[in-house]
Amino acid sequence: MRLRTPLALAGAALLVLVAPPLLSTGSGSGTGTQIPGLRLMVPNTPGGGYDITARTAAKNAEDAGLTHNVEVFNLPGAGGTVGLARLVGEHGNGKLAMSMGLGVVGAVHTNNSPRGLGDTTPIARLTEEQDIVVVAKDSPHETIGQLVEAWKADPAGLPVGGGSSPGGPDHLAPMLMAKAAGIAPRDVNYIPFDGGGELLASILGSKVAFGVSGVGEYLDQIEAGELRLLAVTGPERVPGLDAPTLRESGLDTDFTNWRGIVAPPGLSGAERDKLIALIRKLHDSPQWKDSMEKNGWDDAFLTGDAFGEFLDAQDQRVATVLKELGL
Repeated sequence: MRLRTPLALAGAALLVLVAPPLLSTGSGSGTGTQIPGLRLMVPNTPGGGYDITARTAAKNAEDAGLTHNVEVFNLPGAGGTVGLARLVGEHGNGKLAMSMGLGVVGAVHTNNSPRGLGDTTPIARLTEEQDIVVVAKDSPHETIGQLVEAWKADPAGLPVGGGSSPGGPDHLAPMLMAKAAGIAPRDVNYIPFDGGGELLASILGSKVAFGVSGVGEYLDQIEAGELRLLAVTGPERVPGLDAPTLRESGLDTDFTNWRGIVAPPGLSGAERDKLIALIRKLHDSPQWKDSMEKNGWDDAFLTGDAFGEFLDAQDQRVATVLKELGL
Protein backbone atom coordinates (compact mmCIF):
# COMPACT_ATOMS: atom_id res chain seq x y z
CA MET A 1 0.00 0.00 0.00
CA ARG A 2 1.35 3.42 -0.95
CA LEU A 3 0.33 5.94 1.68
CA ARG A 4 -0.59 9.42 0.68
CA THR A 5 -2.02 12.30 2.67
CA PRO A 6 -4.33 15.02 1.36
CA LEU A 7 -2.15 17.96 2.36
CA ALA A 8 -3.61 19.87 -0.55
CA LEU A 9 -6.66 20.22 1.67
CA ALA A 10 -4.52 21.83 4.34
CA GLY A 11 -2.93 24.06 1.75
CA ALA A 12 -6.35 25.50 1.03
CA ALA A 13 -6.85 26.30 4.70
CA LEU A 14 -6.40 30.05 4.39
CA LEU A 15 -8.73 30.23 1.43
CA VAL A 16 -11.67 28.94 3.39
CA LEU A 17 -11.80 32.20 5.33
CA VAL A 18 -12.43 34.20 2.17
CA ALA A 19 -13.85 31.68 -0.26
CA PRO A 20 -17.33 30.12 -0.36
CA PRO A 21 -17.77 26.88 1.58
CA LEU A 22 -17.14 23.59 -0.15
CA LEU A 23 -19.84 22.49 -2.52
CA SER A 24 -21.17 18.97 -2.43
CA THR A 25 -20.64 16.63 -5.31
CA GLY A 26 -22.77 13.97 -3.68
CA SER A 27 -26.24 12.87 -4.67
CA GLY A 28 -27.98 14.21 -1.58
CA SER A 29 -28.89 10.70 -0.46
CA GLY A 30 -28.09 11.53 3.18
CA THR A 31 -31.22 13.66 3.68
CA GLY A 32 -31.60 12.55 7.30
CA THR A 33 -28.14 13.84 8.12
CA GLN A 34 -28.38 17.26 6.50
CA ILE A 35 -27.36 20.10 8.84
CA PRO A 36 -27.64 23.35 6.83
CA GLY A 37 -25.00 25.89 7.80
CA LEU A 38 -22.79 23.40 9.67
CA ARG A 39 -19.41 24.88 10.67
CA LEU A 40 -16.43 22.82 11.75
CA MET A 41 -13.82 24.61 13.86
CA VAL A 42 -10.12 23.70 13.85
CA PRO A 43 -8.51 24.96 17.08
CA ASN A 44 -4.99 25.28 15.65
CA THR A 45 -3.23 26.50 12.53
CA PRO A 46 -3.58 25.06 9.00
CA GLY A 47 -1.61 21.93 8.17
CA GLY A 48 -1.89 20.07 11.46
CA GLY A 49 -3.70 16.86 12.33
CA TYR A 50 -6.92 18.52 13.48
CA ASP A 51 -6.97 20.58 10.30
CA ILE A 52 -6.39 17.63 7.97
CA THR A 53 -8.96 15.54 9.84
CA ALA A 54 -11.60 18.27 9.71
CA ARG A 55 -11.12 19.09 6.02
CA THR A 56 -11.03 15.42 5.08
CA ALA A 57 -14.22 14.75 7.06
CA ALA A 58 -16.00 17.74 5.52
CA LYS A 59 -15.07 16.81 1.96
CA ASN A 60 -15.90 13.13 2.48
CA ALA A 61 -19.28 13.98 4.01
CA GLU A 62 -20.15 16.22 1.08
CA ASP A 63 -18.87 13.78 -1.55
CA ALA A 64 -21.04 11.09 0.09
CA GLY A 65 -24.07 13.39 -0.06
CA LEU A 66 -24.49 13.39 3.72
CA THR A 67 -24.60 17.15 4.13
CA HIS A 68 -23.86 20.29 2.11
CA ASN A 69 -21.88 23.52 2.37
CA VAL A 70 -19.75 22.59 5.40
CA GLU A 71 -17.52 25.50 6.40
CA VAL A 72 -14.18 24.62 7.99
CA PHE A 73 -12.38 27.46 9.77
CA ASN A 74 -9.28 27.83 11.95
CA LEU A 75 -9.24 29.49 15.37
CA PRO A 76 -5.77 28.80 16.78
CA GLY A 77 -4.30 29.67 20.13
CA ALA A 78 -3.08 28.24 23.44
CA GLY A 79 -2.90 24.65 22.25
CA GLY A 80 -6.55 24.57 21.25
CA THR A 81 -8.03 26.14 24.37
CA VAL A 82 -8.91 29.39 22.57
CA GLY A 83 -11.10 27.36 20.23
CA LEU A 84 -12.45 25.34 23.15
CA ALA A 85 -13.50 28.52 24.95
CA ARG A 86 -15.25 29.72 21.79
CA LEU A 87 -17.03 26.39 21.43
CA VAL A 88 -18.24 26.36 25.04
CA GLY A 89 -19.41 29.95 24.61
CA GLU A 90 -21.67 28.88 21.72
CA HIS A 91 -24.15 27.28 24.14
CA GLY A 92 -26.98 25.52 22.31
CA ASN A 93 -25.51 25.99 18.81
CA GLY A 94 -26.29 22.74 17.00
CA LYS A 95 -24.57 23.92 13.82
CA LEU A 96 -21.07 24.13 15.24
CA ALA A 97 -18.59 21.36 16.04
CA MET A 98 -14.86 21.21 16.72
CA SER A 99 -12.11 18.88 15.55
CA MET A 100 -9.94 17.96 18.53
CA GLY A 101 -7.90 15.26 20.22
CA LEU A 102 -5.46 14.42 22.96
CA GLY A 103 -3.62 17.71 22.47
CA VAL A 104 -6.60 19.71 23.70
CA VAL A 105 -6.86 17.47 26.77
CA GLY A 106 -3.25 18.28 27.65
CA ALA A 107 -3.55 21.98 26.85
CA VAL A 108 -6.41 22.34 29.31
CA HIS A 109 -4.01 21.26 32.06
CA THR A 110 -0.88 23.13 31.01
CA ASN A 111 -2.72 26.36 30.20
CA ASN A 112 -4.90 26.24 33.31
CA SER A 113 -7.91 26.65 31.05
CA PRO A 114 -11.13 27.60 32.83
CA ARG A 115 -12.99 25.49 30.28
CA GLY A 116 -12.51 21.78 29.82
CA LEU A 117 -13.82 19.07 27.54
CA GLY A 118 -16.29 18.16 30.25
CA ASP A 119 -18.04 21.42 29.33
CA THR A 120 -18.67 20.23 25.74
CA THR A 121 -21.09 17.79 24.14
CA PRO A 122 -19.13 14.67 23.09
CA ILE A 123 -19.97 13.57 19.55
CA ALA A 124 -17.44 10.98 18.39
CA ARG A 125 -13.90 9.70 18.54
CA LEU A 126 -12.83 9.03 14.96
CA THR A 127 -9.25 7.88 14.63
CA GLU A 128 -6.19 6.66 16.43
CA GLU A 129 -2.76 7.42 15.04
CA GLN A 130 0.86 6.82 15.85
CA ASP A 131 3.35 9.64 16.10
CA ILE A 132 6.52 9.64 14.03
CA VAL A 133 10.03 10.84 14.79
CA VAL A 134 11.49 12.78 11.84
CA VAL A 135 14.54 14.85 10.98
CA ALA A 136 15.43 17.04 8.01
CA LYS A 137 17.00 15.29 5.02
CA ASP A 138 20.41 16.81 5.78
CA SER A 139 20.38 15.86 9.47
CA PRO A 140 23.50 14.04 10.71
CA HIS A 141 21.25 11.49 12.43
CA GLU A 142 20.63 8.55 10.13
CA THR A 143 18.90 6.29 12.67
CA ILE A 144 16.83 6.63 15.84
CA GLY A 145 19.75 5.05 17.74
CA GLN A 146 22.14 7.76 16.58
CA LEU A 147 19.65 10.47 17.50
CA VAL A 148 19.03 9.09 20.98
CA GLU A 149 22.77 8.80 21.71
CA ALA A 150 23.32 12.44 20.71
CA TRP A 151 20.23 13.47 22.68
CA LYS A 152 21.48 11.71 25.83
CA ALA A 153 24.84 13.44 25.51
CA ASP A 154 23.28 16.91 25.23
CA PRO A 155 19.51 17.03 25.92
CA ALA A 156 19.31 20.82 25.93
CA GLY A 157 21.39 21.12 22.77
CA LEU A 158 19.06 18.97 20.67
CA PRO A 159 15.70 20.76 20.70
CA VAL A 160 12.68 18.67 19.79
CA GLY A 161 9.65 20.26 18.18
CA GLY A 162 6.05 19.17 18.36
CA GLY A 163 2.78 20.40 16.94
CA SER A 164 1.06 20.59 20.31
CA SER A 165 1.47 22.50 23.54
CA PRO A 166 2.92 20.85 26.68
CA GLY A 167 0.62 18.05 27.74
CA GLY A 168 -0.38 17.28 24.16
CA PRO A 169 0.57 14.18 22.16
CA ASP A 170 3.59 15.65 20.40
CA HIS A 171 4.90 16.69 23.82
CA LEU A 172 4.06 13.52 25.76
CA ALA A 173 5.61 11.22 23.14
CA PRO A 174 9.17 12.70 23.30
CA MET A 175 8.91 13.03 27.09
CA LEU A 176 8.15 9.32 27.38
CA MET A 177 10.99 8.65 24.91
CA ALA A 178 13.34 10.71 27.09
CA LYS A 179 12.33 8.87 30.23
CA ALA A 180 12.90 5.51 28.50
CA ALA A 181 16.34 6.72 27.34
CA GLY A 182 17.34 7.80 30.84
CA ILE A 183 16.98 11.52 30.13
CA ALA A 184 15.21 13.58 32.79
CA PRO A 185 12.08 15.03 31.13
CA ARG A 186 12.80 18.39 32.73
CA ASP A 187 16.09 18.51 30.81
CA VAL A 188 14.38 18.12 27.42
CA ASN A 189 14.34 21.25 25.28
CA TYR A 190 10.82 20.95 23.87
CA ILE A 191 9.62 23.68 21.50
CA PRO A 192 5.85 23.74 20.93
CA PHE A 193 4.24 24.82 17.68
CA ASP A 194 0.57 25.49 17.09
CA GLY A 195 0.05 22.69 14.60
CA GLY A 196 2.01 20.57 12.14
CA GLY A 197 2.35 23.30 9.51
CA GLU A 198 4.47 25.55 11.74
CA LEU A 199 6.45 22.57 13.00
CA LEU A 200 7.31 21.41 9.48
CA ALA A 201 8.94 24.72 8.57
CA SER A 202 11.10 24.55 11.70
CA ILE A 203 12.24 20.98 11.00
CA LEU A 204 13.10 21.77 7.40
CA GLY A 205 14.88 24.95 8.51
CA SER A 206 16.88 23.04 11.17
CA LYS A 207 15.49 25.22 13.96
CA VAL A 208 14.82 21.99 15.85
CA ALA A 209 17.01 18.87 15.79
CA PHE A 210 14.03 16.57 15.32
CA GLY A 211 10.27 16.65 15.32
CA VAL A 212 7.45 14.49 16.60
CA SER A 213 4.11 14.59 14.80
CA GLY A 214 1.21 12.46 13.58
CA VAL A 215 1.93 9.79 11.00
CA GLY A 216 -0.58 11.23 8.52
CA GLU A 217 0.80 14.77 8.51
CA TYR A 218 4.18 14.40 6.79
CA LEU A 219 3.84 11.41 4.48
CA ASP A 220 4.24 13.53 1.36
CA GLN A 221 7.44 15.12 2.68
CA ILE A 222 8.83 11.72 3.68
CA GLU A 223 8.10 10.26 0.25
CA ALA A 224 9.61 13.32 -1.42
CA GLY A 225 12.81 12.90 0.59
CA GLU A 226 12.50 16.22 2.42
CA LEU A 227 12.14 14.47 5.79
CA ARG A 228 13.90 11.37 7.08
CA LEU A 229 11.68 9.04 9.09
CA LEU A 230 13.52 7.49 12.04
CA ALA A 231 10.83 5.71 14.08
CA VAL A 232 7.14 5.29 14.83
CA THR A 233 5.87 5.55 18.40
CA GLY A 234 3.15 2.88 18.43
CA PRO A 235 3.34 -0.76 19.47
CA GLU A 236 3.63 -2.03 15.88
CA ARG A 237 5.21 -0.86 12.63
CA VAL A 238 3.05 1.15 10.23
CA PRO A 239 2.37 -0.71 6.96
CA GLY A 240 4.02 1.05 4.06
CA LEU A 241 6.59 2.88 6.19
CA ASP A 242 10.18 1.72 6.57
CA ALA A 243 10.68 2.64 10.22
CA PRO A 244 11.12 0.68 13.45
CA THR A 245 9.04 1.09 16.59
CA LEU A 246 10.58 2.69 19.66
CA ARG A 247 10.68 -0.68 21.42
CA GLU A 248 12.53 -2.24 18.50
CA SER A 249 15.03 0.58 18.89
CA GLY A 250 15.68 -0.12 22.59
CA LEU A 251 13.27 2.41 24.12
CA ASP A 252 10.79 0.63 26.37
CA THR A 253 7.73 2.76 25.60
CA ASP A 254 5.01 3.29 23.02
CA PHE A 255 2.45 6.00 22.39
CA THR A 256 -0.59 6.65 20.19
CA ASN A 257 -2.73 9.72 19.60
CA TRP A 258 -6.45 10.02 18.82
CA ARG A 259 -8.80 12.59 17.28
CA GLY A 260 -12.50 13.27 17.49
CA ILE A 261 -15.37 15.74 17.35
CA VAL A 262 -17.11 17.69 20.14
CA ALA A 263 -19.93 20.24 20.04
CA PRO A 264 -21.08 23.12 22.25
CA PRO A 265 -22.91 22.44 25.51
CA GLY A 266 -26.68 22.83 25.81
CA LEU A 267 -27.71 20.99 22.65
CA SER A 268 -31.13 19.41 22.52
CA GLY A 269 -31.27 15.64 22.32
CA ALA A 270 -32.35 15.90 18.69
CA GLU A 271 -29.44 18.21 17.77
CA ARG A 272 -26.91 15.94 19.48
CA ASP A 273 -28.36 12.83 17.85
CA LYS A 274 -28.29 14.44 14.40
CA LEU A 275 -24.61 15.32 14.71
CA ILE A 276 -23.83 11.78 15.88
CA ALA A 277 -25.88 10.33 13.02
CA LEU A 278 -23.96 12.44 10.50
CA ILE A 279 -20.59 11.30 11.88
CA ARG A 280 -21.76 7.67 12.01
CA LYS A 281 -22.81 7.80 8.34
CA LEU A 282 -19.48 9.45 7.52
CA HIS A 283 -17.63 6.69 9.36
CA ASP A 284 -19.46 4.05 7.31
CA SER A 285 -18.92 5.78 3.95
CA PRO A 286 -16.47 4.44 1.36
CA GLN A 287 -15.03 7.96 1.06
CA TRP A 288 -13.98 8.01 4.72
CA LYS A 289 -12.67 4.45 4.63
CA ASP A 290 -10.49 5.38 1.67
CA SER A 291 -9.19 8.47 3.47
CA MET A 292 -8.42 6.41 6.57
CA GLU A 293 -6.27 4.05 4.52
CA LYS A 294 -4.48 6.81 2.60
CA ASN A 295 -3.61 8.69 5.80
CA GLY A 296 -2.54 5.68 7.82
CA TRP A 297 -5.27 6.32 10.39
CA ASP A 298 -6.61 3.50 12.55
CA ASP A 299 -10.33 3.25 13.21
CA ALA A 300 -11.22 4.19 16.81
CA PHE A 301 -14.91 4.97 16.40
CA LEU A 302 -16.79 5.77 19.61
CA THR A 303 -19.84 8.01 20.01
CA GLY A 304 -21.93 9.93 22.51
CA ASP A 305 -21.83 9.00 26.19
CA ALA A 306 -19.17 6.33 25.66
CA PHE A 307 -16.92 8.97 24.07
CA GLY A 308 -17.68 11.27 27.02
CA GLU A 309 -16.50 8.57 29.44
CA PHE A 310 -13.35 8.14 27.35
CA LEU A 311 -12.68 11.91 27.54
CA ASP A 312 -12.97 11.81 31.33
CA ALA A 313 -10.51 8.89 31.49
CA GLN A 314 -8.07 10.68 29.16
CA ASP A 315 -8.20 13.80 31.31
CA GLN A 316 -7.22 11.76 34.37
CA ARG A 317 -4.51 9.92 32.43
CA VAL A 318 -2.86 13.11 31.17
CA ALA A 319 -2.89 14.64 34.65
CA THR A 320 -1.24 11.49 36.02
CA VAL A 321 1.43 11.33 33.29
CA LEU A 322 2.33 15.01 33.70
CA LYS A 323 2.73 14.48 37.43
CA GLU A 324 4.84 11.34 36.95
CA LEU A 325 7.10 13.18 34.54
CA GLY A 326 7.49 16.05 36.98
CA LEU A 327 5.89 18.44 34.52
